[in-house]
Amino acid sequence: MNDGTRSRYAYLGPSATFTESALLQLPEAADAERVPMPGVIEALEAVRTGEVSAAVAPIENSVEGGVSATLDALISDMPLQIMREFVVPIKFVLAARPGVKLSDIRTYATHPHAEAQTRRTIGKLLPGVTYLQAASTAAAAAGLGADLVGAPYEAAVCNELAAWRYGLHVVADNVGDIADAETRFVLVSKPSPVPPPTGADRTSIVAGLRTEAPGALLELLEQFAARGVNLTRIESRPTGDGLGLYQFSLDVDGHISEARVAEALSGVHRTARSVRFLGSYPRADGRRPLITEQTTDDAFGRADAWLDAVSHGCEPS
Repeated sequence: MNDGTRSRYAYLGPSATFTESALLQLPEAADAERVPMPGVIEALEAVRTGEVSAAVAPIENSVEGGVSATLDALISDMPLQIMREFVVPIKFVLAARPGVKLSDIRTYATHPHAEAQTRRTIGKLLPGVTYLQAASTAAAAAGLGADLVGAPYEAAVCNELAAWRYGLHVVADNVGDIADAETRFVLVSKPSPVPPPTGADRTSIVAGLRTEAPGALLELLEQFAARGVNLTRIESRPTGDGLGLYQFSLDVDGHISEARVAEALSGVHRTARSVRFLGSYPRADGRRPLITEQTTDDAFGRADAWLDAVSHGCEPS
């Protein structure tokens, strides 16, 4: 258990993963204990048990979309809350032990998301090469560490930091299929008061449909559209209760303290079978949402004042 003398943050290990790079964007992490975990489930469980103060996990990739392991771990078991987000550029290298040449590589290892993002480039560099799945890109690099023998692969797709950290040399640089790929990571802790709005915020929820009748999803989405709230991500995730039963993970522009977002979430709560609030937190890119004149807090305030006046028989002119 964390005794409170020093903050502890979990991340997906081993050392030198993209997740650790995201964690290091948090100023407090520089002097904290960074605890590597084998997977998302273990990292979030460490938060739930109090072993760590918070954990960083990937939630969305610009190439592969939502990270299902994180989405599912967030909505199972005890509630957790997203407090911050970080965006990390994803640049891959093909690394191997010193002396290994491109022509020597028959098998390589990496994380499945990295494999998907480098498949075309690696296929051109190494036609017919065999891919082995690793727990992370850094784990693939660590498996080739200079003090290890007998790895069932000759190379790893990882980031440059991992190659350096584990004593490898870069056989091929920039092996990503998409040059500007990015991954969004979230800092997750136990539920606590929501950080104040910054004007450039994101709110995340998971909602289960009340019925399978036609139009049920449309009714859910209309709660946002009618109040001018933009959805930045929506993904279906199985409920685990049977085939064809899904819930929806959503990110929206705005903060729960803003009237348009609060009313939309109230509407979702009325129409959905279940709702889990995952947090309102600052956007990493600082982008402010487009808010029309009809959906400002003042506009909602004026509407409330009008209703109050009407209910008291003194409708304003």
